[in-house]
Amino acid sequence: MDIVQEKRQGVAVFAVVGRIDSTTSDTLERALTRAIDAGQRRFVVDFDGVTYISSAGLRVLLMVAKRLGGGRDALVLCSLGDAVRQVFDLAGFLPLFAIERSRDLACARLAGA
Repeated sequence: MDIVQEKRQGVAVFAVVGRIDSTTSDTLERALTRAIDAGQRRFVVDFDGVTYISSAGLRVLLMVAKRLGGGRDALVLCSLGDAVRQVFDLAGFLPLFAIERSRDLACARLAGA
């Protein structure tokens, strides 16, 4: 798994490529936690390049959302492919997160927050 980070209008964007599973989720957790500890409060996680997410990856996102006070105004997920969206749906996680179709829409949603 690779993570490409950038900032847009004060929003930290984490574009993930590959699988988010029990062997890679700790890398994502460390990257997001470092940004939170550095004072970042608005995040987009772009799933365009994600082919798979396990319960370990879902746990990381839930932990980040909780650290951000619920997350819907601070964490937006975007570009979920069908397989990834299905995992979120089956786990009952779709209602827990703000989700947009694209990175641009996700950033715009948080830029106004």
